[in-house]
Amino acid sequence: MAISSHNLDALAEGEAMTAPGSGGRSYTLAVVDPDPKLRTRLALQLGEEADVVTYSEVAALAEYQPPGRPMVVIFGPGLADAQGLAEVERFTRARPNAGAILVAAELSTGLLQQALRSGVRDVLGAPTEAVSFHESVERVARTLTMVPTLAPAAGEVPTHGRVITVSSTKGGSGKSVVATNLATSLARRSSGPVVLVDADLQFGDVAVMMRLAAPHTVVDAVAAHDRLDAQFLQSLLVRHEPSGLLILPAPLEPSFAERVSGEDMVRIVEILQTFCAYVIIDTPAQFNDVVLALIEHSDDILMVAGMDIPNIKNTKLGLQTLRMLGVPEERLTLLLNRANAKVQLDVSEVERTLGIKAGSLIPSDIVVPQTVNKGVPVVLDAPRSEVARALEQLAGLFCDAPASSAPIRKGRSLFTRS
Repeated sequence: MAISSHNLDALAEGEAMTAPGSGGRSYTLAVVDPDPKLRTRLALQLGEEADVVTYSEVAALAEYQPPGRPMVVIFGPGLADAQGLAEVERFTRARPNAGAILVAAELSTGLLQQALRSGVRDVLGAPTEAVSFHESVERVARTLTMVPTLAPAAGEVPTHGRVITVSSTKGGSGKSVVATNLATSLARRSSGPVVLVDADLQFGDVAVMMRLAAPHTVVDAVAAHDRLDAQFLQSLLVRHEPSGLLILPAPLEPSFAERVSGEDMVRIVEILQTFCAYVIIDTPAQFNDVVLALIEHSDDILMVAGMDIPNIKNTKLGLQTLRMLGVPEERLTLLLNRANAKVQLDVSEVERTLGIKAGSLIPSDIVVPQTVNKGVPVVLDAPRSEVARALEQLAGLFCDAPASSAPIRKGRSLFTRS
């Protein structure tokens, strides 16, 4: 391992600055702490093959590392206080392509919140555990290359991602299954990033259904409202490696939902739209202030209904509510889930009851609960199943990429009488 140490005293004496090797990486790996022993210890923990540049002060890092190159910076315990984090924040604001990790001797909720507001993407306790340390560096490094540039090139039209809100008015309709599979399918088709936002703030299941750990959630984004931007929001997203889908999980505790307003969620979605091609939103089975704010902001609303009388009744009320709110009918698509279930309800009968044509029919299939229990979307685990083909075709309604045939139809617009 090569450690290039640059401290102010040595530089003042005229020491030549040795440029660190890349080790095949596309970013610089740096350690900053005023204690030389701690700097060396942290650098050594990064592995024998790593090329690490170390600095005694944040100002030295800012001065001697060019701004164009992405970097992962480990800030040591000597910077885990108010003064140190103020320096870290100045650095992260000036270098949006730098991913910051803080190592602190003592962890607390207050420190974590202050670190997130300062642009730190992960906080680890000292002494660091080797596996966790490497995983943190790799996770932060991935965010540096997730979107090559957030600013459009000269003459290029800025990204404005399409927002699709998946909604229902009755629990158990299969809404989250639809949302996760739709987002997964779009992520595999789209040339740009696709993000799934779990806006079921009390009982969201997206992270569980995708078998993902959630180091950060919606609450972390809201807590950092003073400095929330695209670069910081990227650092909170979890990547589903099999599909490339990005996920912003729901809070881990139901009580945290009280901290999030409709305005907060819309602002988060607006920022996601600046670098994502699609923003899929999974919502709770109710029309609260957050859901209504997101529906108003959405380009498309996918209303999911199950094939049973309580579901149909609530869906009818929900559609009436959207009509009263003035939601344009061209933004709405009705999805009938388990449309082939033998429950003495015919699709045409349901359409007559609701007064609309269904835009999508998803069949019932035992493979769905099986894949949910595996934590794998059905479009990945059982791509040849009828339900997977139907979900792929659903994605085709929102994407120009070709999709396989399935029992799905565009139909007439919502609120058109059968």
